[in-house]
Amino acid sequence: MPVVDLNIERIVSRAYYLLFVSRARYLTYKGSRGSGKSYAAAIKVIVDIMVYPYVNWLVVRQYFGTHKDSTYATIKKVAYSLGVGDLFKFTVSPLEITYKKTGQKIFFRGMDDPLKITSIQTTTGNLCRAWWEEAYEIKSKDAFSTVEESMRGQLPEEDAFYQSIITFNPWSDRHWLKSEFFDADTRRKNSIPITTTYKDNHHLDKAYIEGLQEMLVRNPNRARVAVLGEWGIAEGLVFDGLFEQREFSMEEIAGLPKAVGLDFGFKHDPTAGEFIAIDQKERVVYIYDEFYKHGMLTKPIAEALAQHRAIGLPIIADGSPIQMSAELSQVHHIPNIRVAGKGKDSVLQGIQYMQSYRFVVHPRVKGLLEEFNTYVYDKDKEGNWLNTPKDLNNHGIDALRYAMEPFMFTRAGQYMNYQERSAVIKNLGL
Repeated sequence: MPVVDLNIERIVSRAYYLLFVSRARYLTYKGSRGSGKSYAAAIKVIVDIMVYPYVNWLVVRQYFGTHKDSTYATIKKVAYSLGVGDLFKFTVSPLEITYKKTGQKIFFRGMDDPLKITSIQTTTGNLCRAWWEEAYEIKSKDAFSTVEESMRGQLPEEDAFYQSIITFNPWSDRHWLKSEFFDADTRRKNSIPITTTYKDNHHLDKAYIEGLQEMLVRNPNRARVAVLGEWGIAEGLVFDGLFEQREFSMEEIAGLPKAVGLDFGFKHDPTAGEFIAIDQKERVVYIYDEFYKHGMLTKPIAEALAQHRAIGLPIIADGSPIQMSAELSQVHHIPNIRVAGKGKDSVLQGIQYMQSYRFVVHPRVKGLLEEFNTYVYDKDKEGNWLNTPKDLNNHGIDALRYAMEPFMFTRAGQYMNYQERSAVIKNLGL
């Protein structure tokens, strides 16, 4: 039988030592992008199930369908990196991992089906560990507490203990996680809050680190969370209260008109493709797919459009640089692509019109959701709010605006002029 290397100082950074030495009921890690918190938590899962014969794990995300390519894949990777992968049985139907020696299990569940969580029965040991990954997605404190309270009962050993690991990116300081686990006056007893950053991950390459450091200069609002691991700024959000993340099926939006918006970037900014279905009667926009990536030339953009099933849909693209749309059409044969309308106050008018809708963001759409959480109004020199958004952190939002253009400011196939757009905005009462 292989020996697990439990030299914690070697396998994780100092920021994650508590995972292996603390018996606190809650260890809550908020952190920046690339901080290594999820990988460290996955090591904790494998180590605990091998060290403590009574331990079974519950791994929870808001949406069950996101487990396979995230938590499940990470735990499997960790098991093999520790040299113990062959000691576990990995199955996808049902999605679970079994320690062959004892039958202890790692269960994966989503809060979109809470009944399947509270009904779990173990055959060996106890369900006494939980890993809440991307906990920011969990909708309510009550839902979290219901699951936590289902983990109860007498443990078989005198020094046995219950423990939950909570990991997330802190996009808004309004989230219940802040008062529940981080604010000194209100946080749960026997809980330890920890903040980690990319500096706590020694396995990042130089280019990745340089990209994060550049974000501090170019996009401080986004960097506050993505680089520093601090709470996001909720005040001044342009789409405050107008967006939500939730899972929905393509069948639900099958009868709705669809479009694609495309905003070009390269080195410093991402190229964003946003795929929408729009319910004009209820004024709801469903963003069901996305690609969001740096360094894309026209060939990979064309490939991404095809892969994400944009062919056949209207594609409204950024007009700068103009040759990008022309090359996609003429060289790579992308049909139905046209340049977005421009003109006096077109961006501000577009944002104002968008604010008359609600937005439902599918869990697979990551880039746009981050932008919704960090896209804010600008301030004047005295710190007073202006009516114009900051021209930062808005590439997905620009792509979304382009995708909505046919439903906002298009008449008889033509983009409206300034006076016509102003009249539409006035008629909406915006």
